[in-house]
Amino acid sequence: MKQEEIDRIERYINGEADDNERDYVESLFINGESNLYLRNRINKDWDMMLRDAEKKDVDTRHILDRIHHVIRKEETNKNKKPLRKLLRVYMKAAAVLLIPLLFAGSLLYHYVSDKYLKNTGEEAITNIYAPYGSRVSFTLPDGTTGMLNSGSSLTYRLPFIKNRKVKLEGEAWFEVKKDEQSPLLVDAGNSVVCVLGTSFNISAYPNENYIEIVLTEGEIEFLDNIKGQREIMKPGERLINQGGRVSKSYVEPEKYTSWTEGKLIFRGDQMGEVARRIERWYNVKVILADKELLKYSFRATFEDDRLEDVLRYLTMTSPISYRITPRTILHDGSFNKEEITIYKTR
Repeated sequence: MKQEEIDRIERYINGEADDNERDYVESLFINGESNLYLRNRINKDWDMMLRDAEKKDVDTRHILDRIHHVIRKEETNKNKKPLRKLLRVYMKAAAVLLIPLLFAGSLLYHYVSDKYLKNTGEEAITNIYAPYGSRVSFTLPDGTTGMLNSGSSLTYRLPFIKNRKVKLEGEAWFEVKKDEQSPLLVDAGNSVVCVLGTSFNISAYPNENYIEIVLTEGEIEFLDNIKGQREIMKPGERLINQGGRVSKSYVEPEKYTSWTEGKLIFRGDQMGEVARRIERWYNVKVILADKELLKYSFRATFEDDRLEDVLRYLTMTSPISYRITPRTILHDGSFNKEEITIYKTR
């Protein structure tokens, strides 16, 4: 793991993490069973706590504050189910107090959820979230695996195995577990993707006016809920649904899936697309000061490069310059995003 990720985990354990860091670390642990560093960290912490079992100086005030905050939110929204919400909060509290119990807590959650569903007949909602500037791996109850890109969320209901439906907001890569009797349905904006056993990438950010799907392997069916248009996609195809207009073309899938490997690839992309992807990748706001910049296109591959290095490369290949405006604190105590303003060199 990168040192930045390790530092986030340390801040989470010590109760010093902000909201984005808390969401990131919780998703990292809940969906990171195969992460060697996390497993070693869990074993190390467990051994240490066994040796120091008599110590009683753990500060839990930040945990109690978090629980009380959620309880107060529940009291103001009677339509929510407090049992499920409170269960999740106590699981998170247990994770902070005793990280080695986190995976056990995940098993406990599913066990209690199953019992709760059997007794009440109600469904439980599960959400996986990737904070801005991060990527989060996930495994669904049916064995489907994938990854969420920065600022994305995936929501599904339990029980899941016989009702494979997920709602995506943002971008995700899916490796779908094949089940011909129960296809996976991905709800993304005004579209639905029907999947059997397939590998594909889908981008459907709510604030953007298009949905993009790139198929790597298998076959999927795309449905536009508004116009009722259906399209069958084959490997190597890219489908775009922009404002109800659907188009398909053949592409290099690697460009659209490289983010799962930590690579940022541009292959003749225009500046508008480059700016949009840089915003999500580095959790910044990009401002294009001149309309003529939209005519520029770029070809490059970046891997673990700093934002400044990417911007410097852009200035080397095109007549542009940029200015970085650091984050500032807002009146509510939060911070705005770092701003990158790009100009055309006169």
